[in-house]
Amino acid sequence: MNFILRGGRLVTHSSPVEAYQGFDADIHVIDGKIAGLLPPGTPLENNQSVDVSGLWLVPGFVQSHTHLVQTLFRGMADDLALLDWLKTRIWPLEAAHDEESTYWSARLGLTEMLLGGTSAILDMASIRHTDAIFQAAEECGIRAHIGKAMMDRENEAGLSEPKDISLHSACELRDRWHKKGRLRYAFAPRFVPSCTEGLLRETVTEARNAGCLIHSHASENLDEVALVRSLTGMDNVAYLHSLGMTGKDVVLAHCIHLSPIERKLLVETQTAIAHCPGSNFKLASGTAPIPELLADGAVVLIGADGAPCNNRMDIFAEMRLAALMQKPRLGARSLCAEQVLDMATRIGGDVLQTGAGDLIVGSAADIVAIDPLQIHSFGGGPEAGCLVYSATPSNVRHLWIGGDTIVQDGKLGAWSLAETISGCKNALSRVRQRAKL
Repeated sequence: MNFILRGGRLVTHSSPVEAYQGFDADIHVIDGKIAGLLPPGTPLENNQSVDVSGLWLVPGFVQSHTHLVQTLFRGMADDLALLDWLKTRIWPLEAAHDEESTYWSARLGLTEMLLGGTSAILDMASIRHTDAIFQAAEECGIRAHIGKAMMDRENEAGLSEPKDISLHSACELRDRWHKKGRLRYAFAPRFVPSCTEGLLRETVTEARNAGCLIHSHASENLDEVALVRSLTGMDNVAYLHSLGMTGKDVVLAHCIHLSPIERKLLVETQTAIAHCPGSNFKLASGTAPIPELLADGAVVLIGADGAPCNNRMDIFAEMRLAALMQKPRLGARSLCAEQVLDMATRIGGDVLQTGAGDLIVGSAADIVAIDPLQIHSFGGGPEAGCLVYSATPSNVRHLWIGGDTIVQDGKLGAWSLAETISGCKNALSRVRQRAKL
């Protein structure tokens, strides 16, 4: 489908090395890609015009660490540190999921993120029912790398499986879903305390043979760091590196508590770090040294993590927190709005290989239309600052992914909101009863 977005103000780079700027232009979309940035009002025949007058057009947002399987558990694991949060709430709840409840959990999270302008995600499921998450993602049209959580060390909730079963089921999922439309498979060993060395080594081999991303957690919490040292005799990232689990195809969530050697390894290997400020605050995990990592040349992305540790899957809240949390420690300019916006658009798009991330000719037409003229966001400052410090999901008017209309006038086209809430209520009732929580 060919169309023109007319009357909008683009907020993007004029080139990948230049700062964000706002400028008036029409966007010509052909076959899901940006074919031209035209002076306002340029006549073109045989093209549908979409009026976006007064709106800002922004690259679709990328959330580089999410847990859709946990969305139903929002508010059920508050005020706990990471390991207690996992052992007493999250793992028992994940173990209580069935295929249908997993689908509704994913549908709820996807609805929230799409209505908030997120066009691409990297998601970690649980050890079972990952097909249900792929199904929900396929229905709504989002770009998604999804993988089952791989766990072959036993835990209190019984949420583990033998190494060979974990690898076999992951490869079956890869064969069913990888490169199916906008979907990709990502191998997702949960974190070192949940995985044997054999599972991690074989996962790296399988992922690289198939050209899939590798997605895990690392160095989120001091107790976790101590546990990894006791299990392996090494620091977290250093251990993963020794197994080959670093590189441009690896995304490690959190990376808060890093030794100087680990920081150097992340930079040298260009391993992507998924920064999740809301989760880091809520679980009292700590403040990731993002400005220092960026100064050294690290690749940093952004994501909301899961609903039970945030409790919103809101990219605007994450951008705002990411910028604000560093300022008391390092000064007002330690992490600026443009840097954070880059993490949530261009850099995320590069790592997740979306073909989008900037509004430039040749990019995939993943575009968010933002209404800046709301009470909480109206002002005279630069657009990047407004998006990071002032905007909320309520500013999102439209969302296109690959040129397809996903959100129009604040409404998601894929499914009914009322039906989603009803399905989630029924699913949550079953999960709570099984988990006895």
